[in-house]
Amino acid sequence: MDLSKVIKELRSQKERIEQAIAALEEIRGAHVERRQQPAPVKDRRGRKSMGAEERKQVAARMKKYWANRRNKAKS
Repeated sequence: MDLSKVIKELRSQKERIEQAIAALEEIRGAHVERRQQPAPVKDRRGRKSMGAEERKQVAARMKKYWANRRNKAKS
């Protein structure tokens, strides 16, 4: 058994393994970076704005609601 030949083969295998590990770490690093990025911010936040017609409808509904509450309180 030629020891220098065995050592040469082992070093060759070691080099291939190190290359494979480096490639896997690079893939993992890209994956981790992608996961840690914050979600994109939406342009609109909070409540939806109401149009003039919708505001009128809500106002009418609330007037009716409070009128009924006042009538019940008097009774």
